[in-house]
Amino acid sequence: MPVLVEPDTNWASALTVALPAGTQVVSNAGQLDTWLTEQSNEYVALLGPSTDLDTALAIGESLRATHPAVGVVIVRTDPTSDVFQSAMQVGATAVTRADDLDGITAAVDRSRQTWEAIRGPVGHGGVRDGKVITVFSPKGGVGKTTVAVNLAIALSNRGTSKVCLVDLDLAFGDVAITLQVIPDHTIVEAVEAEEHLDFSLLETLMTRHEHLSILAAPTHPEAKARISPSFVRRVLQILREQFDYIVVDTTPAFDDHVLAAFEETDECILIATLDVPTVKNVKVAVETLDNLGVVQSQRHLLLNRADDEVGLTCQVVEGLLKMKVATALPTALAVATATNNGRPIVLSQPDHPVSKALIGLADQLRPAGAARTSSGTRPDAHAEEPAKRGVFSRLRK
Repeated sequence: MPVLVEPDTNWASALTVALPAGTQVVSNAGQLDTWLTEQSNEYVALLGPSTDLDTALAIGESLRATHPAVGVVIVRTDPTSDVFQSAMQVGATAVTRADDLDGITAAVDRSRQTWEAIRGPVGHGGVRDGKVITVFSPKGGVGKTTVAVNLAIALSNRGTSKVCLVDLDLAFGDVAITLQVIPDHTIVEAVEAEEHLDFSLLETLMTRHEHLSILAAPTHPEAKARISPSFVRRVLQILREQFDYIVVDTTPAFDDHVLAAFEETDECILIATLDVPTVKNVKVAVETLDNLGVVQSQRHLLLNRADDEVGLTCQVVEGLLKMKVATALPTALAVATATNNGRPIVLSQPDHPVSKALIGLADQLRPAGAARTSSGTRPDAHAEEPAKRGVFSRLRK
């Protein structure tokens, strides 16, 4: 897949229109270093217009020595003859104008063809064993989608992990509108190909949002009837092979699709609030999960709006549910404001208490030894790392 180095989110959004849906976006050379160290199936690195030219040329020169099969495309707003000459000297495969989307697509396709001539078809090899994380509450209005969206962003670790966010509220899914993206395709378009479903098809149906790939819910409620539980399981199995984390947002009910998702779930985030009806429903949900024998040991209780003064406390909820609260989120108008502005709180205010709590939860869900960003800050090219690690370490000096 391509990986785009572009710190400016507006440029990143504009350029990914010309790129395959599985494209990863990172902000700087340090993140590109980390990404290429951990991934084995990236065939082109695009260096966006906000990446200064000296850095872009240094990256191109390093890749020529360390990843010779990976193409390098330098994207500039107004490339001059000097840029073309310098790019050729460091082994870049193409220089394109930032507003020439067709040219960018063609350059990426040429890099893919070169990769396949050397390594074989893209998508063969480098299979992941991704973790499926299902966000669930038996009651609506508790912030489930907001948690799912922000948790997925936190897990992406600013582009160093590959994350897919699946909207499994198949009748009234809100993931796309929460992120203020308009999907061209949705999950229902793959239904007819269920028997022969593979990632190459699913990838064409995904929508890109910065560091995430989104598999959107159908736009019309009646489409839900066309989707079978076995199809849901198959989709999650395929995504598990291509992503580090698959975050599943669900409908607030134990329908067949949610039950199918639970069968593929590694970790379940159960959301409650400090009101008796919600706590009662969550208790029933926990008992139901016990009876079904699914995700028995990997459940995490998230208490939203945990500072509401309504007569219940975290300790009371823990006693009623016989579960420890893994994460407690305070009430914050900033969360709704961030969502309404199309920039979820983890992105727009990473130092906010809600962001820190969700980033901490994401850290809990990572495998032992995986990179963490518990501070909520963007991993950056100047962060302290072992000097011997990575092909771009000299760029961090």
